[in-house]
Amino acid sequence: MKSRFESKEYEFLEIESRETEDGTILSIFLNNPSSRNSMTWKMGEEFADLIHSIRKQKKLPRVVIVSGRNDVFCAGGDLNLLRSFSEKSFSQNRRDMRKFYGFFLSVRKLPVPVIAAVNGHAIGAGLSLTFGCDLRIYASEGKYSFNFVRLGIHPGMGSSFLAPELLGKSLGGRLLITGETFDGNKAKDWGLALDSVAKHSVYERAMELAISLSKASPLALQELKTNLYSWKQLDSALKKEAESQARNFISDDFKETIQSIIEKRDPKFKGK
Repeated sequence: MKSRFESKEYEFLEIESRETEDGTILSIFLNNPSSRNSMTWKMGEEFADLIHSIRKQKKLPRVVIVSGRNDVFCAGGDLNLLRSFSEKSFSQNRRDMRKFYGFFLSVRKLPVPVIAAVNGHAIGAGLSLTFGCDLRIYASEGKYSFNFVRLGIHPGMGSSFLAPELLGKSLGGRLLITGETFDGNKAKDWGLALDSVAKHSVYERAMELAISLSKASPLALQELKTNLYSWKQLDSALKKEAESQARNFISDDFKETIQSIIEKRDPKFKGK
C-alpha cells in the first residue's frame, strides 16, 4: 500500500517512503530521463506542489531526501525552457524567473531536515538546489559547476546568495565567477559536503544519515530550521537574480548561447 506521500502521481518526480521506528523518511527523486533530469516548468510545478502537500501534513516525515534517477542528479535548466525565455519580454522573464526559483527553493521552507543525495552530476540550477538543502552527500566522481556565466546569464536559483552563504564570499564568489567544475571530494574538503562517496553509494549513505537524524527531537529540529535561515535575505537575492537574468535572456549573447548548444560548439559572446 502506498503511503500518504506516494498517493499522487507525478510526471517528473518519483516519491518513496521508508518507515522506521522513529517515523517516515521521504525520498524525492528528480526523474526526467530524456534530458538528464533537467528542470522544466512542469517539474517545478510538481516539486512545489509536493513540498506544499508535505508541509500540510499533520504528521510530517522526520527527514526528506532529494536525489535523482537516471544516474545523474540534475543537468540544470531544460534547453526548451531556456529557449522560451529568449523569446519573452523582460517583464515576462522577470516574473517567470522569480516564480521558477520559488518552485524548487520551496524545499528550504520544509520544517524538517533535508538531505541532498547528489548521486551524479549537478550543474547550474541543479547544483543550486543542492545548496538549498540542509546537508549534502556528493558522488566523489560527480561533476559540479555553476555554469551560468558561461551560458551568458547571471547566476540564478538563489546561487548568488547560497554559494557565499555556505562557502564564504571568496570561495563562493570564485565558483560563480569562474564557473569552474569541482568533484565530490573537493566539496567535502571545502566543508560543503558532509561526505563524498562513490555514486552508487550516495543514496545509501544519505539514508544512513537520515535514520540517524530521525532519532532527534522533531520539535527541536523544526525550531532550529526556523532560526537557521532567513527567507527574507534569500528572497531579496532572488528578486535581483530574476531582474538580471531577465535582461540577459533578451540579449544577443544569450541567443548565441542557444545557437551554440544546438550546434554543439562553444559560444562566442560579444557583450550585447
